[in-house]
Amino acid sequence: MKTGQKREGSGTGKPRLSLVCCVLIPAFLALFAGCGYTTRSLITSQYKTIYITPFSNKVDITREGDTANRYKLYRPMLETELTKSVINRFLFDGNLKPSAEDSSDVVLKGELTEFRRDPLRFTDDNDVEEYRINLVVNLSLWDRKENKLIWQEHGFTGDSTYFSSGPQAKSEDSAITDAVNDLSRRIVERAVEQW
Repeated sequence: MKTGQKREGSGTGKPRLSLVCCVLIPAFLALFAGCGYTTRSLITSQYKTIYITPFSNKVDITREGDTANRYKLYRPMLETELTKSVINRFLFDGNLKPSAEDSSDVVLKGELTEFRRDPLRFTDDNDVEEYRINLVVNLSLWDRKENKLIWQEHGFTGDSTYFSSGPQAKSEDSAITDAVNDLSRRIVERAVEQW
């Protein structure tokens, strides 16, 4: 190459600098700006407190079993466990603070309608190896001051699975506790999402 000739592509570096300024910097800014995720609640700011009415047990134990209902069970005091778990979950979440009914902004009402233990997996001897616990509730959330229904859900479910034998076995009581915790988490998520 002769002296005084410029190499193709060489120069003052201005095209590369403008590429960095025009393309890469905005891309980095967009990346660091995030995707709009927040841990704040999506409920309106007018609601700060919630009263959770004690869940009622509406599991129908008088109905005769048939193929569709043969796995329905009744467990005493399950509605009390569920009420305590939902209150604790609201305390943990922090978006709606549990309070007394007369000072709350919203009221959550719920009834336990179904408690089932369904077989999922069988051994070669046709014994049940794995079960699924299902807890089903009907829910409604009310604006206490205006006595207005905000939302209502029927057949809202929480579940848990457990093995009855083998190295992964756990007790039915432990599986029920897991199902109660799962349902409580789902209830709180439903209560604080945008209505």
